[in-house]
Amino acid sequence: MSSNPSTGVTTAFLFPGQGGFDSEALRRAKERHPQIGRVFERLDAVTEELYASRISEVLFGERKADLRDLLDNDPWASQVAIYGAGLAAYEILAAQGATPDVLAGHSLGEITALVAAGAFSVEDGVRIVAQRVAVIERQGGVDGRMVALAASAERTRKLLELVDEPLLAVATENHDEQTVVSGPAGILDRVVAIAGQLDVGAIEIDTPFPFHTPALAPAAPEFAAYVRKLDQHPLNRPVYSPILQRYYEPGDVLADLLAEHFTRPVRFAAAVRHLRESGAEVFVEAGGRAALSKLVAKVTDGSEVRSLPTLALTGGRLALDGTLEALREAGLAAPERGGLAELLAPSVPSDIFAAYWSERGHMVLELVRTELDAFRKSAEAERPEPEPAVEAAPETAPAAPSASSEPQPEEYDRERLFDELRTLYAEALEYPEDVFEDEVQLEAELGVDSVKQVELLSRVSSRYGLPPRESGFRLATYNTMGKITDFVLQQMNDQGAHAPASATG
Repeated sequence: MSSNPSTGVTTAFLFPGQGGFDSEALRRAKERHPQIGRVFERLDAVTEELYASRISEVLFGERKADLRDLLDNDPWASQVAIYGAGLAAYEILAAQGATPDVLAGHSLGEITALVAAGAFSVEDGVRIVAQRVAVIERQGGVDGRMVALAASAERTRKLLELVDEPLLAVATENHDEQTVVSGPAGILDRVVAIAGQLDVGAIEIDTPFPFHTPALAPAAPEFAAYVRKLDQHPLNRPVYSPILQRYYEPGDVLADLLAEHFTRPVRFAAAVRHLRESGAEVFVEAGGRAALSKLVAKVTDGSEVRSLPTLALTGGRLALDGTLEALREAGLAAPERGGLAELLAPSVPSDIFAAYWSERGHMVLELVRTELDAFRKSAEAERPEPEPAVEAAPETAPAAPSASSEPQPEEYDRERLFDELRTLYAEALEYPEDVFEDEVQLEAELGVDSVKQVELLSRVSSRYGLPPRESGFRLATYNTMGKITDFVLQQMNDQGAHAPASATG
């Protein structure tokens, strides 16, 4: 298998790092997806060996442990939880026939990505994550923090020059308006104070230690020596590194490269742009929360890229459900058994159908769309045109009304239309109106799946008398309330439409 796919990249799976854990979402998903239980059973065997504690009992016991609890009480558990959630999400997606063209991880997530690609066993992945924590703790824990600044990487570096502290570093370049800084706690207090004077926002990252900083250099050799003792296997699919800014190659010694992660920055925005240029159109976040999904949306703003979370709660709903629906609709996952799979191939085993649909489902969907479009055009062509009505000429033509004798239809403006659409969506979804901001993503942030979006757009078309949508119409293009408003307004302007009487009711 090529380690560097120059073409053919459509779907990328992303694995989160620090902060990438949502306890409630993981619990909900565990009730319906057995892959979660199976993954964490394998993790339990190692955490019991290393810590005399089963990670499953920590996460799924009677007492609900959120990420903040784990960081305060069991730093190792926070790291294993992030790793385990990422692997579990990946196993669920794979079981549904979703096959990525490339994997990538954010910081700790690169370990998860390499394990998902077969470089290490699931159990050795836990050992690597645990050793990462242990060597830092043996260095005295490195009294430091990580802070996200609402500034570009270039501006952040200039800010750090004002402090002139060698252990301070740009740890992560997330997007053009967010850069994470890592370093000693006291020094970071000064950075935050300076940022405040410059009106630059600062948010502390949920992490037990400062990662990607020169302060961790002494811990790297011990970590590399430990990982070298573990069995390294060939990758079964490409893995792109936002830290190395390249694909992992067959001859790489992963122990040494993972040790470099301690001090090298994560250039996540650059990695997303590279994958996008390689053809990636769908980014799926395999793990907790939806941080990476939102970062991808920021980096690719204005494109038709889809950014989908999994183990996160959006609008009170598990995001995984909407993501699986979106992947099925796009032919990137197998249809649910009992639905199209049951209709087309009731006697075919689920795993065989999933493999078939993953490889050729998009071809089937494209064929159906082409046939339906041809059938519609044929039916419209054969439909007889109505005969024009013959009206008797009036004996006396009525006088033409003056411009002021009859009120003209009221023209629509964007603000009014946006308010009406927001009310319509809020009532249909039973959400508060204020969550529908102009740029909020309906699926990635509010959990409105594609099926519901189509239904709502049909309601809008009926209410405002819009013409039928063209065959090339793509729902993914109109993924925010603002984009839907602009689309509807454009359609109304194109046909010279005015405000319908029912629209004001």
